[in-house]
Amino acid sequence: MGTLWHATDGVQAFTSEAARRLDVERAPRPVPALQLEDMSGQLLPLSPQGQEVVLVEFIYTVCGDICQIAAADFAEIRDQLELREVPVRMISVSFDPERDTPEQMATYGEVHETDGKMWTIARPRSEDLPALLKLFDVTVIPDEWGGFQHNAAIHVIHRDGRFSAVFDTDAIDAVLTHLEEHSS
Repeated sequence: MGTLWHATDGVQAFTSEAARRLDVERAPRPVPALQLEDMSGQLLPLSPQGQEVVLVEFIYTVCGDICQIAAADFAEIRDQLELREVPVRMISVSFDPERDTPEQMATYGEVHETDGKMWTIARPRSEDLPALLKLFDVTVIPDEWGGFQHNAAIHVIHRDGRFSAVFDTDAIDAVLTHLEEHSS
């Protein structure tokens, strides 16, 4: 029983993903002052500005499956947030910065109707990518077809600049509830 208790974090986490989410909730992680290059070639901060919250998903623009599904979920969140008064910025961060040029990101953004303000597509500098993936516990494994296998989630950076929550991409209601509860 003791081993089960320890291995499941007090019978709260039965998967590594559940353990990651619990760890982030218990010990929010400070987000460094990184600049990303967005789909228009402009630099933007990853960290929240003012009173906003930042929602982050990790993608690569030629992904044919999970990234497209996650983008549709992100679009639904955007649509719901447009009806509310919660200051939020949404960033789809590419973990393939060599191939995801601003032009490629803009094409992906057009397909998903991003506006470059509330929701934008961006990429880190190649040298910042490993630390960024580690901070958010994103696993990216090249596959044999030139793509990647990766975990998908919505990562929340609260206005205090700390990464402190993770949600499934389709947990739209949970994300919206979380934002409303933490926006005051």
